[in-house]
Amino acid sequence: MKKKLLALLLASSMALSMAACGGSKGGASGSAKVADKATKENHDDDVLNINIGPEPQSIDPALNTAVDGGIYIINSFAGLYTYDQDQKLVPDIADGMPEVSSDKTEYTIKLKKTKWSNGDPLTAKDFLYSWNRVIDKKTASEYAYLFDIIARKGNKLDVEALDDYTLKIKLTNPCPYFNDLLAFPTFFPVYQKDVEKSVTDKVPAGTWSQEAGFVSNGAYTLKSWKHDESMEYVKNDNFYNASKVKIKQIHFMLSAQDTTTYAAYNKGDLDFIDTVPNDEIKSVKNNKEFNIMDNLGTYYLGFNVNSDLFKNMTEQQAKDFRHAIALLIDRKYIVDTVGQTGQKLADSFIPAGMSDGDGGEFKNKSYYDADKTGQDSVEEAKKLLEGCGYKFTDNGDGTYKCSPAISFEYILNDDSGHKKVAESIQQDLSALGINMQVQTEDWKVLIADRQKGNFAAAREGWLADYNDPINMLEMYTTDSGNNDSQLGRDMDKHSSAPQNWADYDKLVDKIRKSTDFASRVDLMHQAEDMLMDTWAIIPIYYYNDIYMVKRNVKGAFGTVYGMKYFMYATKS
Repeated sequence: MKKKLLALLLASSMALSMAACGGSKGGASGSAKVADKATKENHDDDVLNINIGPEPQSIDPALNTAVDGGIYIINSFAGLYTYDQDQKLVPDIADGMPEVSSDKTEYTIKLKKTKWSNGDPLTAKDFLYSWNRVIDKKTASEYAYLFDIIARKGNKLDVEALDDYTLKIKLTNPCPYFNDLLAFPTFFPVYQKDVEKSVTDKVPAGTWSQEAGFVSNGAYTLKSWKHDESMEYVKNDNFYNASKVKIKQIHFMLSAQDTTTYAAYNKGDLDFIDTVPNDEIKSVKNNKEFNIMDNLGTYYLGFNVNSDLFKNMTEQQAKDFRHAIALLIDRKYIVDTVGQTGQKLADSFIPAGMSDGDGGEFKNKSYYDADKTGQDSVEEAKKLLEGCGYKFTDNGDGTYKCSPAISFEYILNDDSGHKKVAESIQQDLSALGINMQVQTEDWKVLIADRQKGNFAAAREGWLADYNDPINMLEMYTTDSGNNDSQLGRDMDKHSSAPQNWADYDKLVDKIRKSTDFASRVDLMHQAEDMLMDTWAIIPIYYYNDIYMVKRNVKGAFGTVYGMKYFMYATKS
């Protein structure tokens, strides 16, 4: 998940990717040890004050793709399953784990008798409506492909409501991660009457979740929303587990300015912040309020293969150009000097620690030596670019002048950590006379530009939505809404774009349909090889997530997917 903001984040887990899931957050630097000192606390035990980022792109479960949006969704909606504080998958509004057929393709799930926030009963039919809405092309959900594992009956999913509180789901084939999918926000139910009263010919997905007051079924409901300023959530007394929800209100400060939110935290105006300014990490790194947790995700630079940057190149030259950029980036400097919270250098797209779906770890190879990219790889990068027709003149100081000149724009969201990473890359590329212009954008604008392909190069990040490599591989199928690099699209625009992407689509489809989990692992390695061979994806490091929480706040927790759960928090 992106953004989220998700996403999320450089040192603070740079993609709400809202989830899934790419992140809007930034990074951190500095490592000096300081004494552990408590910051000023707010003792209003009915209210939790939080910042997780700027205005979210969307909080419609069907339309959100970022981690930040996902955080708002999981705290105001409830799905069939969720994660507990030990990151174990547990039932939420499902009444127990699924009953699975012997061939592992039919799931029968009993529902608890729960209500929407307005008191209406929530039934199995609400899931039929919500899920079919996601796959409806009019909705234009970037995550519609997640439902491809569910069989179809015509244009609808093969999902039945056997009665008001029993769902029967038919899969196309066994799926090792299906239970985890059911805990993902895109699979959460939405209130049909709210959605449909806001649908128009011009806005087929509706505008129901763009203002406060809509019906939900989770621990909190959105009472007020001052756009680009704040969101106020209040306890939902009709939540099935309301007796365990102790905090009556959650106030979210909407801001991307980490210096502002950090100052508010130190004053006691915020109880939880999901990022810390780079220059402040050294002063908080040994504070007990400062937390680092592992994530499953990758921070990376993404190229648009249809950019005019590559229009006069052959397909191989375009690949070699992007390969050269990958070699020039000094990952160790970024992690040691910008990150400083133990991120691991990335030498593959699929992150270290991800399961292979067959009982083992997926990662088994490196696509380059991440310890030696940067200055040690300048000559190798120069040779690749010379093969693309560029010529270099030695400046006599270890740098070169390039002819013809290479210049392109790199877009990112406005965040101190992302900026420092961009500046580092900018400096690395200047060794060969390459001019990379850094352009910051509003978070929502950045998401839209990446999705539409309005860029040459962009800051990207993806936190896994569930622990299986297919989640990161299927992002880049031709029809995926998360295929920012535009692989397989507009093939006639430039012959420099990878021309074999129909083969990638077929390979991913074969992975989805595979019933032999051992051979499925081999197929996924083939898919990652194909993706990395384009060099449209340039991994930099594997995420971890930093945040700060006051000592008088207990019970707020996160997962390796970047999500934060506040519904069972307490405050003294």
